[in-house]
Amino acid sequence: MIFPYICNIILNYTGVTFRIENGELVIARILHGGMIDQQGLLHAGDIIKEVNGREVGDDPRVLQEMLQEASGSVVLKILPSYQEPHPPRQVFVKCHCDYDPANDNLIPCKEAGLQFSSGDILQIVNQEDVNWWQARHVEGGSAGLIPSQLLEEKRKAFVKKDVDLSPAANLCTGMVGKKKKKMMYLTTKNADFDRHELLIYEEVAKVPPFRRKTLVLIGAPGVGRRSLKNKLLVSDPQHYGTTVPYTSRKPKSADRDNMMYAFTSRSKMEADIKAGLYLEHGEYDGNLYGTKNDSIHEVVEAGRICILDVSPQALKVLRTSEFLPYVVFIKAPEFEVLKAMNRSGVEAGVTKHRPDAELKRTVDESAKIQRVYGHYFDLTIVNDDLEQAYRMLKSSLEKLKGAQQWVPVGWVF
Repeated sequence: MIFPYICNIILNYTGVTFRIENGELVIARILHGGMIDQQGLLHAGDIIKEVNGREVGDDPRVLQEMLQEASGSVVLKILPSYQEPHPPRQVFVKCHCDYDPANDNLIPCKEAGLQFSSGDILQIVNQEDVNWWQARHVEGGSAGLIPSQLLEEKRKAFVKKDVDLSPAANLCTGMVGKKKKKMMYLTTKNADFDRHELLIYEEVAKVPPFRRKTLVLIGAPGVGRRSLKNKLLVSDPQHYGTTVPYTSRKPKSADRDNMMYAFTSRSKMEADIKAGLYLEHGEYDGNLYGTKNDSIHEVVEAGRICILDVSPQALKVLRTSEFLPYVVFIKAPEFEVLKAMNRSGVEAGVTKHRPDAELKRTVDESAKIQRVYGHYFDLTIVNDDLEQAYRMLKSSLEKLKGAQQWVPVGWVF
């Protein structure tokens, strides 16, 4: 037989939530690390019978009013559940969206919610509730409630797939609208990953400094990725290399004097694409072009970091232990800045004139790439000055050599 007991606790009602069960007021959860959790007197499943000698009934609002009226410590009469407490799990996740509990109408208690931004690292300390996990920021602070992956999947099931959701328009979005098809560079394995596009949290682990296998430069056409890539290759050929793309087109006379492409037959290339030997591929002017996985491995095995300037869709395949990428997003500057940069380049004779419509497309495409693929980026550089962007990239790569890193847990285990 279970007997009730009396306990005296320090008032902090935001550290606990309640539910009605069989007409009783039951403690639904106790937030990890909060004052009530530290006192260790209450547990999930306990039934609240009285507060300061007054019966609470089965209405959480009555209990809330009673606690608000009280001051200092309160005396509770508890019918214990005798559930075994669970130690905090060493599970860490990287957030792939922004979340503000103040805007969430589903959360049991807005004050108990934990706000976070895309890129934040959280420790998950309790996952007993299938809809609401408890987590805290790794930098410190109290634990709070966050929506579980399952809850977000259920929430997004009610959102039409053809609606483009901007981060500011929803609570915690990992889903985006339909993407336009491009003629060049369609990643072979994209379909498998697109079925799992809603990724709110990614489990990560903190590891000692290590050498990345690939440096992946992502950006809109015309944003300067090739220029940064070439500067790295020329400045440090001992540490950096790149791939030679394959093509099914016939060699031209000028191709004999350079190594711009590796030539193969269309039938051979189609067979290799079907076998999954290409990271990405596409067709242009009736000819196939693509990047072979083996060409990346050859650069890495030669002791160099392989620099890739690929389509953002390829990130879904590259972010594995096979390629260990460091992903840098080269972001377009504001339209007027980009226009001034193009004008200066034309005057210096190093580039051709680009019409305003083309420059506007670069800015718009850059914003779209960041919105859809931003959770994959390790670093973002605004290329409003090529030399400054290059120095920033070099500095970040140097710092990476001596820094501990949060990486997807699949890279480690």
